[in-house]
Amino acid sequence: MTTEKQLLEMSPRDYIHRTFDLSDHLPVLLRNLRRGETLQRISTAVRIAGPSFLDWLYDKNEHDGFDIYLGMNPLKPEAYTRTHIQVIKHLYVDLEGAKSLTPIEHSHLVPAPSYVLHTSPDRFQAIWRIERITPPQAEALLHALARQFDANPDAADLGKPLRLPGFLNKECRKDFRVAVHTCTNRIYPTRDFRLRTDPVDSGLARWSPYPARVLEPHNRGQAERDWAYARAALARGFPPEEVIRDIAEFRAQENPDAGDYARQTVAAAQAELKAQTIPQREATAVAEDQALKRP
Repeated sequence: MTTEKQLLEMSPRDYIHRTFDLSDHLPVLLRNLRRGETLQRISTAVRIAGPSFLDWLYDKNEHDGFDIYLGMNPLKPEAYTRTHIQVIKHLYVDLEGAKSLTPIEHSHLVPAPSYVLHTSPDRFQAIWRIERITPPQAEALLHALARQFDANPDAADLGKPLRLPGFLNKECRKDFRVAVHTCTNRIYPTRDFRLRTDPVDSGLARWSPYPARVLEPHNRGQAERDWAYARAALARGFPPEEVIRDIAEFRAQENPDAGDYARQTVAAAQAELKAQTIPQREATAVAEDQALKRP
């Protein structure tokens, strides 16, 4: 893989300015494993890249021991969680092993990553900037990338935040400063990704402990994802009408009956939750909330 530019040191400000439009709404996640504490902020790229916000992040990272993550796909302006994605701008894989980049470097199935982050002594995150892709296409490609390059399947999530260059990885034995390993800064069309995609890859059936047994719409994988999202939102106390609206908006382009479909999905999720005892329902809320927050 030939990179147009080697950037072993890039400030968080430069990285954000290169990677996003300044009006993009992005989730910033701070996690302290030792304390078991997680913080989230959602703001515009221009504010996150500003001195006061970055100073706060540096303080939380270097003095309070928080790891710093940034969502790679902008959120809707009114979003309050990192699952409310407005547009897909990036695909990525989370790789482990000193030679884990080699298959990507020699692959004819994918272009050179737009960025490669060196996140720990033997871990990398390869990121591709992408244009004109729908959420279902992006989900399928994320799973295909993870499968093809033996990457972490937990990273195959459109809302997953990745580490922000310039900050310390506090999960290593010795603090490791995350850096941009390579950079091409290119934006790719979907046709440059020649991987075989499978709808089963992008569904929740492989990763969710709960069997999707209630719905039978035209796309089983889609139904499983939407049902799981609805159950998670309801378990955390979001109003049913709000969850219905989110699903209907997300599926409007691909489903002419998105409104009815969303209502059926939420009704099925409500039925599942009602069938649980109160302790089970509380456990579901905690588990789903942690699943959606996990970086």
